Amino acid sequence: MYNGGWLKRGEKMEGFWYELKHVCKQSGARYGILHTPHGDVETPMFMPVGTLATVKGISPEQLKEMNSQVILANTYHLWLRPGEDIVAKAGGLHKFMNYDGPMLTDSGGFQVFSLGKTRKIKEEGVYFKSIIDGKSLFLSPEKAIDIQNKLGADMIMSLDECAPYPATYDYMKHSVERTIRWAKRGKEAHHNEKQALFGIVQGGEYPDLREKCAKALVEMDFPGYSIGGTSVGEPKDVMYKMVEDAVQWLPEDKPRYLMGVGNPIDLIEAAIRGIDMYDCVLPTRVARHGALMTHHGRMNINNEKFKEDFTPIDPECDCYTCRNYTRAYLRHLHKSDELFGKTLLSIHNVRFLLQLSEDIRKAIQEDRLLDFKEEFLDKYGRDVYKRAF
Repeated sequence: MYNGGWLKRGEKMEGFWYELKHVCKQSGARYGILHTPHGDVETPMFMPVGTLATVKGISPEQLKEMNSQVILANTYHLWLRPGEDIVAKAGGLHKFMNYDGPMLTDSGGFQVFSLGKTRKIKEEGVYFKSIIDGKSLFLSPEKAIDIQNKLGADMIMSLDECAPYPATYDYMKHSVERTIRWAKRGKEAHHNEKQALFGIVQGGEYPDLREKCAKALVEMDFPGYSIGGTSVGEPKDVMYKMVEDAVQWLPEDKPRYLMGVGNPIDLIEAAIRGIDMYDCVLPTRVARHGALMTHHGRMNINNEKFKEDFTPIDPECDCYTCRNYTRAYLRHLHKSDELFGKTLLSIHNVRFLLQLSEDIRKAIQEDRLLDFKEEFLDKYGRDVYKRAF
């Protein structure tokens, strides 16, 4: 039984476990099924981000229509507004936002640490000021778990220290040691047997620190593991090495989540390195500015050449937007700053990454993910490694 946050080693958590179905013979990538209290989902998968209990501009019904599986919500922002107690009174996030699929919340750590000089890290937790009203706040490993218990997502995260890049070895060593201590405290504070708590592997670009953190977390036997401290400004080759340095120490029977990654090529490269889950605000954020992902590279809907172009954004895309609207109409909406335009562009970008994830899963099952990567790059453009997307 799940007792006080601890499972016996090797024991499956009730309602939550990872089932490895196939390993790509060409790449070593994993295809699997993640079983959760709110349904089973296929991996590798991209998870849309709904910061304030909404994926910006997209309804839960539209997310289901585009075959979204897990969606994220942000602990930090929901703690500040409307508050975890209100969400709990509503019956948890699923009922609050009318989404009956699996959900994941982060710990709030990344947002707190990104506040920079306005926050102070202590052994007991982090002191900082609210971005809403300037009120003094305190987030500890125990508080992060308490908030997430009340929010009620299927998967929740330990509070970790998100170190900057670059960071000195000495700084990172102390940061990793604190992350390990905080993970233990959070696990001991976690008492909701319906929520799977993930430990987060930190360590920056230092392989021995990634190893140290991963081994310590695995010894605690979490139901899943996240890899943090990537996609924070480091070059692609450094990021991929960080992933490799962490994944090699993680168990095969638990899900692996790479945090904050949304560049299409990163989804493929992460899957090749054994990642099962990834998320990012990128598809909706850039869509609101008219930037689109297509099977043939980036597109800016503001471009004058689309003024009389009555074809879909991407003929190879099956999203609602591409099935029903033209580039000319979408350009008109965007130039007019119409909200409907932002919704349609966001739907396209999110579905593009969901469809890419489906293609990745298919390629893994067919033992041809490396071939798929080359085919993707030939069409999307090999300079994607040097761009945000």
